[in-house]
Amino acid sequence: MRTREGLRLDADVYRPSGEGDHPVLLMRQPYGRQIASTVCYAHPAWYAAHGYIVAIQDVRGRGSSEGEFSLFANEAEDGADAIAWAAALSGSTGVVGMYGFSYQGETQLLAASVGAPALKAIAPAMVGWDLRQYWAYENDAFCLAAGMSWALQLGAETAKRAGDSEAFHALFAASRALPLNDAVQARPAVIERWRRYAPHYFDWLEQDAASPYWAQISPSAHANALTAQGPPALFISGWYDTHLPGTVAAFRHYEQAGGAPARLVIGPWAHFPWGRSLGAADFGDSAVGQIDQLQISWFDQWLKGAEPKRQTPVRLFDMGANSWQDFASWQQESAAWAISGDGRAALDEQSGKITCGVQPEPGADYLVHDPWRPVPSIGGAFALPAGPAERTAIDARPDVLTYTSERLTKPLTLAGAPEAVLHLSSQSASIDASCVLSRVDPAGRAFHLTEGYRHCSRTPDAPVTIPLRPVCATLSPGERLRLSVAGASFPNFPVNPGDGANPTAATIQQARVITLVLHHEGSALRLPICP
Repeated sequence: MRTREGLRLDADVYRPSGEGDHPVLLMRQPYGRQIASTVCYAHPAWYAAHGYIVAIQDVRGRGSSEGEFSLFANEAEDGADAIAWAAALSGSTGVVGMYGFSYQGETQLLAASVGAPALKAIAPAMVGWDLRQYWAYENDAFCLAAGMSWALQLGAETAKRAGDSEAFHALFAASRALPLNDAVQARPAVIERWRRYAPHYFDWLEQDAASPYWAQISPSAHANALTAQGPPALFISGWYDTHLPGTVAAFRHYEQAGGAPARLVIGPWAHFPWGRSLGAADFGDSAVGQIDQLQISWFDQWLKGAEPKRQTPVRLFDMGANSWQDFASWQQESAAWAISGDGRAALDEQSGKITCGVQPEPGADYLVHDPWRPVPSIGGAFALPAGPAERTAIDARPDVLTYTSERLTKPLTLAGAPEAVLHLSSQSASIDASCVLSRVDPAGRAFHLTEGYRHCSRTPDAPVTIPLRPVCATLSPGERLRLSVAGASFPNFPVNPGDGANPTAATIQQARVITLVLHHEGSALRLPICP
């Protein structure tokens, strides 16, 4: 096809074997159209066999498509052009749906935001919403390992397309062992040298939160248009997906706007694949993703006029019961758990407590962060491998504060987004706070449930809120909950130098020891507890 500027974009088109006209499913991706997101989805031929023309397209400047690739910058207009082209394909009924995850999910939201009359349904999985807040950063902390890994992948592929073998091999090698030990952790020499092949990485480091750059590439900048004229949306994510908060934020916008229909499905998965086993857990047969069947049902309803199935707007996998739970809306209510202890929460796991329904008492715990041995990233969404890793040994470190509940006497179900409200003080100019919520089994082993991180460019003079990623899990009698607090999570996020400098620009030589004081009064853990 040709864009409105005359650039050629290439696609593979798969057709059903039956006669007659069929709706079109369109996927637009930057990784080479033959991949077609088959790390998560059935092959396009499978979708074609279910009565759809399927078009998998290389976005501008990727694969064999013409033009220069600029991360997300052209996906709105190019996407609208591609939808019009797909609707006019021979044998098309003139209606189009879009599917795909990650970048391919983002192309759906951006195309829908500019108005595409033929687009009647989308299924964006694992997406950002505000790209700074929900992709490049988390609460002002740069997502170091994830951002660097993706930049190396895109940069290597761009160098390959340009025929630059030296750059390709250098970037490919770096992707297999992230170069995290250069003077500036976020700016390794290999990416600096070949920055022309991954320019977005430096945009992400250098464009501040107020820059118009983020609005240009973020669906959230077009929120009103999306819900006013946008198509019905099936949002899909995983509890250990890096883009989970962005996917929930996008669904919540649809839900609160009350315009176009939307549904949210979250399984016990990382970014990919979507199976029963993840990290240290086996979630059983019901965890095996039936996403292909779910999408066919969704598109049959909106593109073929099939009778809609009775489904709740929110469907969540419970990682304790190992079963799916249905909700009428996203959970919002929370209960406050007080933080207390005798001041030795960094040394004795019996010291720090979290207790529901009691008033906080005076007291404090001290945490000393040493940049020579920052607390490592274990488990969660960003770690490799991702998932519910056992973190008992990490909790035993003297630079990690742990606050643990009493053994539960009855089941406790969490469903929603927890928050840690921490009253922190320090003599350092800036601080970071890493929070992990774990389940502790009767044997005393701690397994990662969810996490949150915040960078404070100056030491806060009031309690600071650290949003944790959403979770759904039922804890059994005999289990306990644990909140772990640290001053780092490396390499998920760069080490804060403590002198007020930007962690993405500071040298590791600048980094200083940071002493954090966590005051019990003014601190709490807020948990979304289901009745």
